[in-house]
Amino acid sequence: MRRIFYALILVGLFLGTTGNLCELTQAESKSRGASEQKYIKVLVKRKPADKDWKLRDTRTIELLDDFQPGSKKIPYSKYGGRVDCKAEAKGYFYPKKLADRWWLVDPDGNLFIHVGVCSVYQGKSEMSRKSSEEKFGTPRKWAEFSTSILAEYGFNGTGGWSDAELLRETPHTPAYTLSWNFMGSFGKSKKLTWQEPGHLGYPNRCIPVFHPDFEKFCDEYAKQISATRDDPWLIGHFSDNELPVVSDMLDRSFKLDANDPDIRYGCEAAKKWLNKKKGKQASPKDITDADRQAFLEYALDRYFRITTNAIRKYDPHHLCLGPRLHGRSLRLPHIFRAAGKYLDVIAVNYYGAWGPDADRMAMWSRESGRPFMITEFYAKGHDSGLPNNTGAGWLVQTQKDRGRFYQHFTMGLLESKGCVGWHWFKYRDNNPEDLSTDPSNRDSNKGIVDYQYKPYIALLEDMKKLNNEVYALIDYFDSN
Repeated sequence: MRRIFYALILVGLFLGTTGNLCELTQAESKSRGASEQKYIKVLVKRKPADKDWKLRDTRTIELLDDFQPGSKKIPYSKYGGRVDCKAEAKGYFYPKKLADRWWLVDPDGNLFIHVGVCSVYQGKSEMSRKSSEEKFGTPRKWAEFSTSILAEYGFNGTGGWSDAELLRETPHTPAYTLSWNFMGSFGKSKKLTWQEPGHLGYPNRCIPVFHPDFEKFCDEYAKQISATRDDPWLIGHFSDNELPVVSDMLDRSFKLDANDPDIRYGCEAAKKWLNKKKGKQASPKDITDADRQAFLEYALDRYFRITTNAIRKYDPHHLCLGPRLHGRSLRLPHIFRAAGKYLDVIAVNYYGAWGPDADRMAMWSRESGRPFMITEFYAKGHDSGLPNNTGAGWLVQTQKDRGRFYQHFTMGLLESKGCVGWHWFKYRDNNPEDLSTDPSNRDSNKGIVDYQYKPYIALLEDMKKLNNEVYALIDYFDSN
């Protein structure tokens, strides 16, 4: 009889009712020994086309043994740092390792974790701007609404592609980052790029980092950065977004068009590098896996050096965060070694993992010698009414499940000791009718508010529970 009972529960769950499962599993987990990790189960899909929903272990703040939310009152600085833990005040954000944990330090010398949301802006298309104007009347009122939502639910800043100039003039000024496109703009100037879902494409997936004009272009491009060089609310700069980082860049470079006046430099650089390494006139058939790794590190070292030097020339105060590494590059230690030579904090867009991988995060910090910041992650709700066909985030059944995913993922980040912040992607849902947007941002429930700016309260309440306990959770994890 008991088997029939549980079978009926599972049938109901796979038809889309997750609430009973979460309640049952949570109740069962509370009866276990205090030393066992407790989880609830959440139904998820990687893609809407996937046939079946699959159960994932999910940890929420209520399931932590001996942790009482709200019991530890930690006062905040105006930036959102914890005033009970001090370091040297430098007037700007900077990273610091204390014992075995990385932190940011806010301009007043308080230890700080950046908890932000990406894309807090009205939108680039006429359709997006028009809907914001109809709702709020003026950009200033839109900004005041947006920053008040962030503050109410425990976020202390904004991530990439946010309207920092407008947002920082509101009563709830956020600590912010700025997004730039050094390689992307250079590639466009040479007509070497095209739009792909989420990022730009390049010939044979090889960035033109060996082009002789790249360094001069970066110096000129970086001059615009000086406008915010004295703003203490600015955390730092992203140099690009999701550059293609392919393990076989050396092989691909050999296949670039040697007769194209702008593409040929990649081919020439690869041949010269391989000949020097082999001590002879080499060919693609001589390439080993060790060569591939070494050449990719060599190419990325050049990118990091040129872009970081350009940024620091015109803004010596704020952090260099890099090009938002993603995908397969997150598995490659040599990429993080190259990044760590130049960047202050390494930005990572992290998809494909229900929870962050502890070993992988340890590798990032170990190989780079630097902290990291997760600059994109999210889940989409099946209950939003949106098709949810685009984007890399997980698909879950409800807004409550989105909040559970947020807690599960961010607690894993806090445990890592190398993470100094995260940015949820993103502020506002996609509009399926707006076909002028990037192909990866067309029809999905990624926002903390819907397209008409209605907040997803179930999601936000669970986000708030975690956000308000960030520093208390760090103390909890570090003491266990």
